[in-house]
Amino acid sequence: MTTTPDTTAATQTKTLLRFATAGSVDDGKSTLVGRLLHDAKAILADQLEAVTRTSEERGFVGGEFDFALLTDGLRAEREQGITIDVAYRYFATDKRSFILADCPGHVQYTRNMVTGATTADAVVVLIDARTGATEQTRRHLTVVHRLGIGHVILAINKIDLLDYDQVAYAKVKAEIEALTAEIGLDSAHLIPVSALAGDNVAEASANTPWYQGPALLELLENLPSKEEDTADLEPFRLDVQSVLRPQGGLAPGLDPDEFRDYRAVTGQVTSGRIRLGDEIDVHPAGLRTTVVGIDTADGPLESAGAPLSVALRLADDIDTARGSVLAAAGSLPEPRKALRADVFPFTSDGLSSGDRVLVKAGTSTVKAIVTIESKHNLLTSGSEPAEVLAGNDIGTAEVRLATALPIADFREHGRAGGFLIIDPQTGSTVAAGIHTPEDDQP
Repeated sequence: MTTTPDTTAATQTKTLLRFATAGSVDDGKSTLVGRLLHDAKAILADQLEAVTRTSEERGFVGGEFDFALLTDGLRAEREQGITIDVAYRYFATDKRSFILADCPGHVQYTRNMVTGATTADAVVVLIDARTGATEQTRRHLTVVHRLGIGHVILAINKIDLLDYDQVAYAKVKAEIEALTAEIGLDSAHLIPVSALAGDNVAEASANTPWYQGPALLELLENLPSKEEDTADLEPFRLDVQSVLRPQGGLAPGLDPDEFRDYRAVTGQVTSGRIRLGDEIDVHPAGLRTTVVGIDTADGPLESAGAPLSVALRLADDIDTARGSVLAAAGSLPEPRKALRADVFPFTSDGLSSGDRVLVKAGTSTVKAIVTIESKHNLLTSGSEPAEVLAGNDIGTAEVRLATALPIADFREHGRAGGFLIIDPQTGSTVAAGIHTPEDDQP
């Protein structure tokens, strides 16, 4: 394997990897992430001092401390010894920058796991080596599979409590491999770890000479990210937030004559890259135009990629407003009023066939009616007919929209294929949906 000289590496920009951790209660998610942060030297001295003090109050002695406190950010969580919300942390090594999301393990907080995993490049699912897969393991792996996460890492934790026995590990490994095959996860990475002792977390452990694979951090440092895979491969898309007209002052980089006629559409680049001179299609206008200006708060650019927020000047005066979509010429999905989607309810009431809701996709919000088709059976990894999805169910539904929207295939385009289902009376989010268009009708 070839290596890049240090002098070259020092001049390169670090890539970013977003990853989430998940697993059943007490499998050690927060402890693993805390250990990862500690061993990657990503803990500030004052935070380490506070964690050490709190650990002593909990009975930790001899300089040991509770690694979970490094990620459990809410006071109520620390008092109960559980994680009930997604705890985001940012850290970096010499090779890469990371954004991690430590997701909750309780069954009733599966919705938080969906939230944390949706934007992840990779998901680390922890499994207690002593108990093997649980119902929540099946739930998390099913969510990961349905979301189409590119990289799945199964950390078989607490291997120290099995005395690092290779035969015991092989038994649970075979069980997990059978489960991933049943669910459809064909390329998962399995790593024996001890979050508490640090085995195979930041460095390979001498306690597991029978394991020849990478440590967790080494694997995370070398996995390709969406940023690397698709930065210049996915088609450009931008959901319009607003339209800018002169309101006083002078836009950066523009002379007064240009400013008088200034008009630009603003929003965040959802995917791909836009360059001066590129042709784009505009929905719902159904027209094609050319980008003649790319403006930011720091001045004009020649090109801009996801996830930068920009103001685009267009060659033609096309009717656009919040909810309009700009996309690379020829790449805009067929606008449709009927969507087939995987649905993840967020509330205890769940969703029922016939519910009248609002669907928010990008910057568009439209009325819709939901028809539940099926519910995922976690025990068989199959589907069964259903008309109701409870708070932690995973199911498939048809969503009929009052206005046709160009929602992309989530498996291919990620964020552009996701949407929220909202209660029109309360304004609360009822569920998340991802467009799976195998059986769609325009």
